This record gives sequence, structure tokens and C-alpha cells, in this order.
Amino acid sequence: MPNAQNHAPGATPDHSDAMEFDPYLLPPDAIREPPKSLWEALKQIGPGIILAGTIVGSGELLLTTALGAKQGFVFLWLILYSCVIKVFVQIELGRYAISSGKPTLGAINELSGPRLGNHWIAWCWLFMMLSTVFQLGAMTGTVGQALHLAITGAPSEPPAQVAAATDAPTSDADSKANSDERKPADEKAIAKTEETAKGSSTTKDAASIPPSQRPEVPWAVLVCIAAIVLLWSGTYRRIEVVTTFLVVSVTLLTVAATCALPFTTFPIPWQEVMNGLKFQLPAEGIAVAFGVFGITGVGATELFFYPYWCLEKGYARYAGPADSSPEWEARAKGWIRVMHLDAWVSMIVFTISTLAFYFMGAAVLHPQGLHPEGQKMILTLSRMFVDSFGGWTQIVFLIGAAAVLFKTLYLSSAGNARLLADFISLAGVVKYQNPEHRGRMIHWLSISIPVLALVLFLAFKEPKWMVVVGGFGQALMLPIISFATIYFRYRKMDRRMEPRRITDILMWIAAISITLVAGYALKTQVEKLFSPPAEVQDVIKPPDPQAKPPGQ
Repeated sequence: MPNAQNHAPGATPDHSDAMEFDPYLLPPDAIREPPKSLWEALKQIGPGIILAGTIVGSGELLLTTALGAKQGFVFLWLILYSCVIKVFVQIELGRYAISSGKPTLGAINELSGPRLGNHWIAWCWLFMMLSTVFQLGAMTGTVGQALHLAITGAPSEPPAQVAAATDAPTSDADSKANSDERKPADEKAIAKTEETAKGSSTTKDAASIPPSQRPEVPWAVLVCIAAIVLLWSGTYRRIEVVTTFLVVSVTLLTVAATCALPFTTFPIPWQEVMNGLKFQLPAEGIAVAFGVFGITGVGATELFFYPYWCLEKGYARYAGPADSSPEWEARAKGWIRVMHLDAWVSMIVFTISTLAFYFMGAAVLHPQGLHPEGQKMILTLSRMFVDSFGGWTQIVFLIGAAAVLFKTLYLSSAGNARLLADFISLAGVVKYQNPEHRGRMIHWLSISIPVLALVLFLAFKEPKWMVVVGGFGQALMLPIISFATIYFRYRKMDRRMEPRRITDILMWIAAISITLVAGYALKTQVEKLFSPPAEVQDVIKPPDPQAKPPGQ
């Protein structure tokens, strides 16, 4: 029987015949010495950039920006902490994948504990993955809405209706002045907005609107088709190239806009920025803080993805199967250093992008009292660019927003397909005969996920609820994968690959932080899922004893 470490993912002797396929096979002729210089090592990064592409999505564009608009710079310190601390769990999963040649589900499936074909944690991942497809459906619809507004022409200056939608404070005198000065333009803008936003997926009666009256639906279908086209030949190299282009483009655009703020009417208030670096909590306190930690940085989905991308890049193959020789130890440590560089470079990329979105919200939207929410969220977010640089930038923002969300849809489909292919193989449903067989399975799974996401969007038509479903699944999974990582570190890791003590300490801090946040998030998500709609709450709310009877 061949050594199990020559097989993948997480092969055992009983399943070795089903696991001998690339990129998890570790053949001796694939061994390569690690790079010696920083420049050569930088040429070998890539998995982290794909991860950054998944991270910089709806959370950063929608939630982080909205947080800055509502809270200002108060949570700057927490965003930085969140982006940095979770990386220590990520790199430990990468370390174990390189030293063992096993991806996430393969490693998990070797753990002791209850199982039904697969280990119970693998089943938890499957349920989480299915819940996150609801989020992908919400992204599909939101991209469709952004493209519809961009192509058909959204109003570039929507002050009146956006202020009303976001409860922006305005005085009576200001309202009268605005009405007198811009009444014709505002009336046209309101009419145009109502027309373009008609059937928006965030309205309370969205589920009752037929698809023929929802203008974003055809665009959502085109988004699905575009994702399928890109995923049709979804090799690692294609995914890495496309992701690098999109991540760099979106990051440069947002960072350039942020750097240009000092030359606009909304300069960055540096004193507030410095205060935001101090540990503090606003009146809302712990509830908002937990939310900030949960939406920024690496999430449960990304933690599962990362070992797969590391193996497809070739880090474990280059190190070779583990043995007792000092040569293997040197190679493995060398490629683990490359993985560390990859993880920290990606951390810098998604942290800079996250901060750019946060700064735009805090510097431009917050002083105006604009809060991106409801059916005009995209239009309100576009005010970051319109109010700072002029109306011509609105279409740039809308297209950029569509690209950000589409990128996450594309990468999540590619990553989930790899884990699904692994899951059904480990469960014994399919035995891959060769790399091509597994590749075909990944191919069909990857193009089916955008279709499923589109179907869910058309069926439920309520992105906010769909995001809640995905958030519930991720909140449940984060502490599980964090403590599974700790188990790998102390019980499964080759002792020669152990990290430094400070890395261990920070990994524990990350796991504890994640668990606390996940516990609070689960409580919040359960309350959201089972609480009655706002209309029902209004009906069941007890009458105010101080209220006067009608007519008095």
C-alpha cells in the first residue's frame, strides 16, 4: 500500500485508489526548491490574491462603507484588528496543507468523531455552503440592479429622494431653498429613480412583483451567463489572472478616489482618523462592534478555500511528500515562508481596499447624514463619488460596484466547486479515475452554482433576507473551523513545521475573538430569521397608554 501522504485530498489507505489525482498527488518529479530572494518569492504568490478577491465583495462595498457613513471613523481600530488577526488562522490552515498535502475537507475527514459518509464537520460545511449560495443570489440581483441603473441612466444628483430614504437631517430653510432652486431637476430625478428602481429586490413587496416588472432580472440573467462563460475553463491560472486584474482595478480606483478627497469639498478629517485609532465604543456599544468584526477580513468561506488554492498553486507538490530527511524539512519550510508572504500580501491588499471604502463612507457620507440602506442603497453609495468628483463619476461607481460583486460570485463559485467535488468523493459517491475526471466534475459544479444562485434570487427576490441566511451559516461555521485548525496545529502537525510561540498566541486570540463574535452573530441571526416582519410588529405592538384617541 503506498504511503497515504502521496494521496489527496486527505487520503487514507482505504480510499487511496480514489484520491490519486492532481493537484493533490505529490509525485517526486514535481519537487522544486523554494525561492531564495524576495522578488522570486513574490512571483510565486497567488492563492492569497484569489482570497482577497473573494473578501473584497459585498461586505466591503456595502457594509463597511455603510458603517463609515453611520459611525464615522470610530471603528477604524477595530477594522484594522479584524483584518489582521484572522490571518493567523488562515496561515495555520495553509501550513498544514503544505506539510501534509491535504486540503481542508480531506484533513477534516480524517478526524475522529461522528460521521455519515463524511465527518460531521464536513456536513456542517455543506450546509454553510448551501446557505452562502443565497448570498450569491443576492449578489446576482444586486449586480443586475447596478448594471440596469448604469446602462439605462441613473440620476447623477438625487439629493431629495436619497435624503428622504436615508433620513438625512435638513432644516426647513434648506428644504425650501433646495425646492426653489432645483425643483424641476429633482422632480425629474425622482421620477427617473422611481422608474429605474421599480421592482427593486429590497422593497417590502418584492416577492409579489412578477419578473416581467423587475427591470434588474434580465441583467441578473446576463450576470449568470457571464459567470458561466468565465468558469467554463476555470483553471487555476485563469482564475488567478482574472482575479488579479479585478482586485487591482477595483482597489486602485477606490484608493485613488480616497487619496483625491483632500482636493474636494470633503477632505479627510485627520484628527477624527487619529481618534479612530484609539480603543473606543460608541453608544451602540458591543452590538455594532461584533458586527464590524464579523463583516471585515477573512470569513469562514475563505478559511475553507485557502488550502485548496495553495495546493492548486503547487506549494505542497513543490515540497514533496513528507519524510524524515532534512532536505524535505528545508523545502517545506521554504514553501511555507512563501505561503506566509502570500497571506500577508493579500492581507495588505484587502485591508487597503477595506479602509478605502470605509474612508469614503466616513469622510463623504457621514458629514451629510447619508446612510446607505433600503432600496436606494446603491444610489446612496454612489454619492461618495458624485458629491466629491461630480455627476460623471456615478456610472463609474455603478460599473465598479457591479465588478466587485460579480468578482465575488465568480470566485465563490470556483472555490465551492472544488470543495463540493472533494466532498462527494470523500463520501464515496464518486471515485475519480484520473485528474480529467475530477476536472470535469469541478467544471459542471462551478457553472451550476451561478445558475442555482440566479434561481434563488428569482424565487425569493429579497436580497436582505438572503444575506441573513448566508450570514447564519457562516456564523455557525467560523468557530468550528477555527478550533479544528487549533487541533491540526497541536495534534496533527509535523513537529518540525511548528510556528513560533507568538504565532500560536495570536492564533488563540483570533479563535477566541471569532467564537465570541460568532456566538453573538448567531443570536442576532436567529432573532432576524424568526422575528415577524415590520408590518406584523406594528400590528402586534401594544397600544401606547399615553396616546390620545383619534379626533382629539
